[in-house]
Amino acid sequence: MNRFLQGVALILFGVLTLPLMALQQLFVWLWPGMAKALPLHYHRLVCRMLGVRVEVVGRLPEQGPLLVAANHVSWLDIVVLSAVAPVSFIAKKEVAGWPFFGSLARLQRTVFVNRDRRHATGGARDEMRERLKAGDILVLFAEGTSGDGRSVLPFKSSFFGAAEIPGVVVQPVTLAYCGHRNLPMNRRLLPSYAWYGDMELIPHLLGAVSSGPIEVKIICHKPLSPSGELNRKALARHAEEEVRRGLVLALHRGAKIR
Repeated sequence: MNRFLQGVALILFGVLTLPLMALQQLFVWLWPGMAKALPLHYHRLVCRMLGVRVEVVGRLPEQGPLLVAANHVSWLDIVVLSAVAPVSFIAKKEVAGWPFFGSLARLQRTVFVNRDRRHATGGARDEMRERLKAGDILVLFAEGTSGDGRSVLPFKSSFFGAAEIPGVVVQPVTLAYCGHRNLPMNRRLLPSYAWYGDMELIPHLLGAVSSGPIEVKIICHKPLSPSGELNRKALARHAEEEVRRGLVLALHRGAKIR
């Protein structure tokens, strides 16, 4: 049965995605406004196909300039965040070379960064600033890697400097994978959706598709404005504290992990 569900989901995904990839490329070239809007509607359909129910607490603006600082749990983070706002992502440069998924990332106007080289970090920060000045919403997974979904790793401050321009705010956002088949997500099931460590992408993706509907909570915290003493390091620290607090509330007071 699981293989049957996997097959159906993959067929539906292909039928939906492949034609829209060509359309999105045209929008990127010719119609920037629609290039921002199409991924929003596409990912809402993908959520329905995968049985992902998204609950949003608070609000993400419909337009920037905004830097979203979020924890990172899974490849599903891309889908759920893209289903609630017209966002683009900041990703490590290796993602650009991934078969198929790299193409999807480029079509969503992802900013690719090299976290290992200081001068490359500066160049990526400049690109982020230009995108923010243009009114984009950029999502930064500030831990620099994905985690187990039960805790938040320290936020890296390097790219928070991109927000140090007039008019840009930083909005901490918590992603909590807190429900499975209308019951609280438990520790045994969470690794089926949290993608971290040396887990291989394709087997993990197929396993998640066949594991049943889930509930993901997105908590949009109060935006932070860079000013005065609130430099990039202070921004990173404040955002980390807010995101960690939100995860604790979502998992242990809302849908408690057993």
